[in-house]
Amino acid sequence: MNFVKLYSRVLGLLGSEARLGWLLALANVALAAAQFAEPVLFGRIIDALVRAQAAATSPSFAELTPLLGAWIGFGLFTIACSVLVALHADRLAHRRRQAVLASYFEHVLQLPLSFHGSTHSGRLMKVMLSGVDALWGLWLSFFREHCAAFVALFVLLPLSLFVNWRLASLLVILCVVFTALTALVIRKTEKLQSQVESHYTALAERASDALSNIALVQGFARIEAEVLSLRGVVDRLLAVQMPVLSWWAIIAVLTRSATTLTMLSIFVLGIYLNTQGSATIGQIVTFMNFAALLIVRLEQVVGFSNRVLMDAPRLREFFEVLDTVPAVRDRPDAIDPRRLRGLIEFSDVSFSYDGKRPAVVELTFTALPGETIALVGSTGAGKSTALALLHRAFDPQSGAIKIDGMDIRAMKLAALRHNIGVVYQEALLFNRSIAENLRVGNPDATDAQLREAAARAQATEMIERHPEGLDGLVGERGRSLSGGERQRLSIARALLKDPPILILDEATSALDATTERKVQAALDEVMKGRTTFVIAHRLATVRNATRILVFDQARIIESGSFDELVARNGRFAELARAQFLVVPEEPPAIDAPKPAAS
Repeated sequence: MNFVKLYSRVLGLLGSEARLGWLLALANVALAAAQFAEPVLFGRIIDALVRAQAAATSPSFAELTPLLGAWIGFGLFTIACSVLVALHADRLAHRRRQAVLASYFEHVLQLPLSFHGSTHSGRLMKVMLSGVDALWGLWLSFFREHCAAFVALFVLLPLSLFVNWRLASLLVILCVVFTALTALVIRKTEKLQSQVESHYTALAERASDALSNIALVQGFARIEAEVLSLRGVVDRLLAVQMPVLSWWAIIAVLTRSATTLTMLSIFVLGIYLNTQGSATIGQIVTFMNFAALLIVRLEQVVGFSNRVLMDAPRLREFFEVLDTVPAVRDRPDAIDPRRLRGLIEFSDVSFSYDGKRPAVVELTFTALPGETIALVGSTGAGKSTALALLHRAFDPQSGAIKIDGMDIRAMKLAALRHNIGVVYQEALLFNRSIAENLRVGNPDATDAQLREAAARAQATEMIERHPEGLDGLVGERGRSLSGGERQRLSIARALLKDPPILILDEATSALDATTERKVQAALDEVMKGRTTFVIAHRLATVRNATRILVFDQARIIESGSFDELVARNGRFAELARAQFLVVPEEPPAIDAPKPAAS
């Protein structure tokens, strides 16, 4: 994405503020015209004074008054217009910054789990914050000064040719030198700045990684190692950043030298032309002011180029994420089926994460409303993937999943997920209050309903023990709670949602035996009347399941009730014996040989 295309996208994100943007651009045109008029008026006043001095008479106020009045008028207009432009540019930039930030955040939340699985959350945060900051800065500087700078160049240079083309030619040469120097530096530093930004991304990822695993860092005495590693990233960043800064320092020196030479050249050429009768003193003064004004604008253009160069890698990262199309999204004709009954059908469903190794292969089964289906098997056999496909964390590459006879891809994502409650193996909690975490399941739940759900999930004692009760914070990822307490809150959250379909992904794995029995009893009650899927490694927790699906190497290899599967003496029976749920058959006794007679 080149600079022009990149900057056009930046301006394209103005969205609903585009009309105000156009008004600010027009105001910048008016400012450029007004600023051009001031040096011209100044030069004419000087010429009037010189003529009066040459004629040994007093200046004619009849001649000077209109010039002075026009100068004052243009000056007041410039001041008022500049204030209004700055004020509205600030407001526009801040409003769009917050709007784009919210849009980016919403977009990232809608991206599939496969995207988040391969993209570090620290990178996404860094891209969001640095991206919107870059957008804000470019919008603000564009409408405050850069737009006026570009307009001034296009207005100032052509009009100056009409005043005196010989002196104007020096201004054209100055612009050419500026353009050449800026292009050179951009070409030399563009690739380096992209490397700088990649190191900033690595810095954000590493710092976020260490902070989110602080228990591991402290527990394994890794503080010094992590700090040294971070400093290594910083050193590599600076090693790439310094050449970029050096190039821009060089252009700053050359720019200052070029401006000094241009001012001196205008003065010398002006004197020469004056002696030849080709330029008046007023024109010399006018072009000295033109040069000063042009130099300021050119420096702003160089500053703009520098800023865009520095921000370009951040903006490219930002647009790269923003342009990512969710693999799982609503179809144009998707509908909201409201509350579902819970008849679920998998028909030859296959899925692979990487396109090479299958995660599930040709899954075919039916779950009737109210049934409890258990999924068992070794780790990586495909149990969690099958249920992730059910609530469309991913879409299968082949086959179909239907609920109440309707393909789930024909339903709106939000509507589908409103009908499915999930209790994950790892309790996922926000760094918010207990009440806020519970209301994730039902935003309209009253405190009484929260307490009822907590009681059914055996979490009442934990809430009452907290000094602030339901308003108590649980810490980042629920770190202020024990594993069992976090799991009980996640179960209470699912109870509040009251979905027709429930997924329990090792829901009781973090509980002690006593609490597990209590929560299992509550879950047994909640599971009545709804279709429930239970992923379990401890087979004792699924003894009463309507049907058990045994997974092995991404396939369902056995299906039946607990007793039926044990009787088959297959893979499930082998797992049950390993967990001492089935007494192994005694081998037939072998008579010991009798000793030989002596």
